[in-house]
Amino acid sequence: MTRVEIENAVKEFLIEELEIEENKIIPEGNLKEDLGIDSLDFVDIVVIVERKFGFKINPEEMVGITTLTQFCDYIESKVGDK
Repeated sequence: MTRVEIENAVKEFLIEELEIEENKIIPEGNLKEDLGIDSLDFVDIVVIVERKFGFKINPEEMVGITTLTQFCDYIESKVGDK
């Protein structure tokens, strides 16, 4: 899976599943402040990512991930391990 495919898949589920406005989804956007993602949304995101990308998210690895770019970097690192 390419980086563009990962970014498009993330953008798609943020819009469709979490109902985030498309114009708010920018690479440097902060997940909490800019996108309004709360702790319950993160639970949904974990389920969606595990289903869509086929890997288990390790909560310890998510510490420090605050932007959309960092989140996509994390997914890319895991998908690249396959």
